[in-house]
Amino acid sequence: MLAEYEIFVRALEEGSLSAAARRLDLSPAVASRRLARLEDQLGVRLIERTSRRLAPTEAGRLVYDRAAQLLEGVEDLEAVVSRRTTQARGLLRVSAPTSFGRRRLAPMLQPFLAAQPRLTLELNLSDAFVDLMAEDVDVAVRIGGYEAENPLMHRLAPNRRGLCASPAYLAEHGAPDSLDDLRRHAQLAAENQSTWRLEGPEGPVVFRARSRVRTNSSEVARELALAGGGVALRSTWDVGDELRDGRLKVVLPQYAGSSDVAIFALTAGRARAETRVRAFIDFLSGLYGETPEWDR
Repeated sequence: MLAEYEIFVRALEEGSLSAAARRLDLSPAVASRRLARLEDQLGVRLIERTSRRLAPTEAGRLVYDRAAQLLEGVEDLEAVVSRRTTQARGLLRVSAPTSFGRRRLAPMLQPFLAAQPRLTLELNLSDAFVDLMAEDVDVAVRIGGYEAENPLMHRLAPNRRGLCASPAYLAEHGAPDSLDDLRRHAQLAAENQSTWRLEGPEGPVVFRARSRVRTNSSEVARELALAGGGVALRSTWDVGDELRDGRLKVVLPQYAGSSDVAIFALTAGRARAETRVRAFIDFLSGLYGETPEWDR
């Protein structure tokens, strides 16, 4: 019966029975028969087919959680008995902020994928808040307040931020000489990033940016700053190259983004995904460090 449970688990993780069959080197007909046999054995329907992907029934969700844990346990047992390194397998669902994921995560993923040939990675990029449990995400890469005592948070790198503008903007409008003076300048920020938490000579200060352009995209604010549209608060992972080559200039260097903001990975803490999550966290931890390449 273990083979039938694996077909069921992989079908849900892959989103289709045919994809699960390919992954397990079976024909779709054989996979379908084995799934039907499992449902007959249990006396319940496990999967409902929707227009987008397979979805578990209420009984299916219960069976999936237990069966996925069982398969993980068998894999770990095999690794111990055969004295080989445990490799991750199954589907790993990861979310990350759009720009960071595209610029600083996706280009670095190939070594991880090569080292984990039995794992399938689903990477979703979004600047919206992601509820790991509700959206069935295993790992969320986030940029925000980091809590060292939280065992589900894994610090990956510092997040250094500063105020910047293009030389063209500064040539036309001049550079602000204080935060009060900054208010007369065009400010650029995405909708959910207009509260600028800064640290300056007098300590922490909050600046409420009134963005010249309303947008839900941090990348739009970045591109407008490069085009001479105003002053933006940007992270060095995002604009480090532009600051080095002069396409952007630091303004008000006595102010920097709050130092308690970091780049970290948040895990859901699911036992069924422990092996693949641990492998991914270990990989991420070696990518950046306290002095990531964009700050060198």
